[in-house]
Amino acid sequence: MAPSDEPKDTAPQGEQPKKRPGRRRRRRRRKPAGGTQAAQQQPRQRDATPKGAHKKRTPKQKRKTGTRKPATGAGAGKKKRKGARPPRPKIPTTKEVSAGGVLYRRTDDGIEVVLASRRTRRGQLAWGLAKGGIETGESKEEAAIREVREETGLTAEIEADLGDTKYMYVWDEIRIRKTVHFFLMRHTGGNVEDRDDEMEEIRWFPLDRAIKRAAYRGERDMLVKASELLS
Repeated sequence: MAPSDEPKDTAPQGEQPKKRPGRRRRRRRRKPAGGTQAAQQQPRQRDATPKGAHKKRTPKQKRKTGTRKPATGAGAGKKKRKGARPPRPKIPTTKEVSAGGVLYRRTDDGIEVVLASRRTRRGQLAWGLAKGGIETGESKEEAAIREVREETGLTAEIEADLGDTKYMYVWDEIRIRKTVHFFLMRHTGGNVEDRDDEMEEIRWFPLDRAIKRAAYRGERDMLVKASELLS
């Protein structure tokens, strides 16, 4: 017999041959009417309105977010404190300019300087340098020589400028800002008995002791400067 052209079934007996899976048909997408491929590829634009802008605020929210009106008037920006003290009345202020000197002499025991004593408002005795106000038409140097002569009864010549000192005090409910110019002076003569009655006592002190005895810090600084120039 001639061999048959049909393929033989090679599967074992009693076993069904495996079926090949069928192919799924692809569904074609329908194009929108009147649309083009370029229109489909354009990205979708979002709404530029910020999120929550269309939401309406309730009256309570408006009161919470509302701004306060700035305070006006003289007391604006100041918090009132309970039991606060009333402001102190302003004290009138004036200025004064004076001149004085560190009067010295050389002895066998060393350098001595003059200190004058006067009573303070509390009745205490205070030692200090001779000084006083500058009169109209008078220079600082002329005022310093005159004040030393009037308060101590001694005459002197100026040798150097020691600078000035500034301080403030209150007298008869007036605040006084005072500037005093001091000069280093060499003793030339005179008599302490010829001084004004304003000073209680005039005394010569060793320079190092006078620095400790002077009652005011600014005048102690002037005595220190004098000791540096005389050493």
